[in-house]
Amino acid sequence: QVLLVDAGGGLAQAGGSLRLSCDASARTFSSYAMAWFRQAPGKEREFVAYSSWSGTTYYTNSVKGRFTISRDNAKNTMYLQMNSLKPEDTAVYYCAGDPNYNSDFMNPAEYGYWGQGTQVTVSS
Repeated sequence: QVLLVDAGGGLAQAGGSLRLSCDASARTFSSYAMAWFRQAPGKEREFVAYSSWSGTTYYTNSVKGRFTISRDNAKNTMYLQMNSLKPEDTAVYYCAGDPNYNSDFMNPAEYGYWGQGTQVTVSS
């Protein structure tokens, strides 16, 4: 059983920054495909960013140039640096991971492990 614990959310003003973290208990974290998703009230969970085991990254268009996904395999931790925050970034953010690579990495159904979620609220 793999445990993901995400943290770092909070309240920020528009234009501000927050950094989320995701601590993983998996001994083979370095080989996991990892991602961030978010879910706003009344909306479906949506893909935000992806990091392959080799460090390849991908972002949804709305966060490109503002958010950066990274991972520290020595610490079994993934991060999401969020800059230039906008009110529309307000959501519960979830980290997700899976030991198996799948090309459909924007699909939440492809991930077997999830964090509990951390609230990000951006005020205008």
